Amino acid sequence: MTTDTDEPLDFEYEDPPAISNKKKKVIGLDDLLNDFHKENKKVTKRSKVQKAYDSDDDIDAREATFHNCVNEFQAKMNQIKADDEMPLWGLQVFGYQKTLPKLDFPELKRCRFLQSFLKNELNSLVELKTDEGQSFLQGLLKDGWLLKLISSHGQLERSIAKWSFNMLLYSPQQQLGAAACSFWCRILLSKTEIDLQHFEIEWLPDYSELIRALDVYGFLLDAPSKSSSSMELDHLDSDSSGPPQNIRSWIKFVSVICKVRNICSVFSTEEVEDLIVVMICMFMDRQLLGLSLILDECLHSLISFFSDSEFDVSCVKIAKSLACRLATDISCLRAVDSISVLDARSKRLKSAVAFEFLVACFDSKVSDAEGILKSIIAINLRDESFDLQKMYIYLILVENWLFCDPMLKDNPELIEMWAVCLRNCTCQISSTDLRSYALKVRNKASYLSQGNAKKWFLESGN
Repeated sequence: MTTDTDEPLDFEYEDPPAISNKKKKVIGLDDLLNDFHKENKKVTKRSKVQKAYDSDDDIDAREATFHNCVNEFQAKMNQIKADDEMPLWGLQVFGYQKTLPKLDFPELKRCRFLQSFLKNELNSLVELKTDEGQSFLQGLLKDGWLLKLISSHGQLERSIAKWSFNMLLYSPQQQLGAAACSFWCRILLSKTEIDLQHFEIEWLPDYSELIRALDVYGFLLDAPSKSSSSMELDHLDSDSSGPPQNIRSWIKFVSVICKVRNICSVFSTEEVEDLIVVMICMFMDRQLLGLSLILDECLHSLISFFSDSEFDVSCVKIAKSLACRLATDISCLRAVDSISVLDARSKRLKSAVAFEFLVACFDSKVSDAEGILKSIIAINLRDESFDLQKMYIYLILVENWLFCDPMLKDNPELIEMWAVCLRNCTCQISSTDLRSYALKVRNKASYLSQGNAKKWFLESGN
């Protein structure tokens, strides 16, 4: 089939598009100039009206009102910010350290253990001299051989005991101090083992040795200084300031010596009471946060030291001592919180400490449960001059005081008074109150109220 290539194409049959004869209007310079003059007149007219409206006095008045609104808004924002930023807890309990005592012990040359080694045939290989005895013992201590040799010897002589304990407390070499701590802990704990019950220890450190070490460390026993809000770490680059590295060994030794009370008791109940206060004060130092675990272990070891009859009396003494030493601010909440609840004793101590802080909050004007709760109920929380931070502290202290003591948390009268305290906090403080701590108090009270409601619901059997 052939196709004629000369035939026209399809689109060639279509009609050509119509061409509009309408001409566009040409805008000339005269038209542009007229539009410009019209627009300029409108702008000039608006400016005259605005100028007539805005006199100098009106502008100043509006600016002053604007600035007042900005300042008022900024003040409210500062209040909210202050409420959100709770001050840090903490106290500086370690000041500047004193000069460490000398660690030379001439009496080591005459100790029976070292003399027996010098006379041993093996010494012909080592060729140890008497003057090198202390360095030799340090090497044995670091390598762990001293413990093995002393254990096989069956006796820890007085001179070696005093020397190794001083290494534990005062050695500037961290490895040597840690080795001495491990040596003493193993010796004391091994006394509980059957095969070493007849192991003789000629000398044991007492309370005075430990307190003397704290004094050298710069521990501020009776007057911890500087709250965390004012504490500056500007002097901590000095070698003689801040907590010493040996404090870790000190804490571990105290923990272990209390665990073996039935075998080698070196403390009285009054001394252990003081040590518990010292331990809780150490919880207050933020520089010791890394030691929280061994501090907690030591605290519970000290608590377990007492017999049941002793603890009831000592618990109150410890709480009163802490309330006398620490201020009733945010830091006192840390003191209560540092007592972790593991058993009935720790609960009892936590409750007693919280109660004594509450008594101190009211300047000892009230000293019984009903009096404290009535004093809190009587507070007018709508009073703008009342510091709501105090109420926040009261809420947490009462919570720990009541619910850590089984005799109190089941008292219906006290629980009802506590419920009134919580209702006051939620009713007298509005959700729009911008005072510092207002939202924290309201939210805390609401949370505790829910806990109370749940407790009553479960007890009612519904």
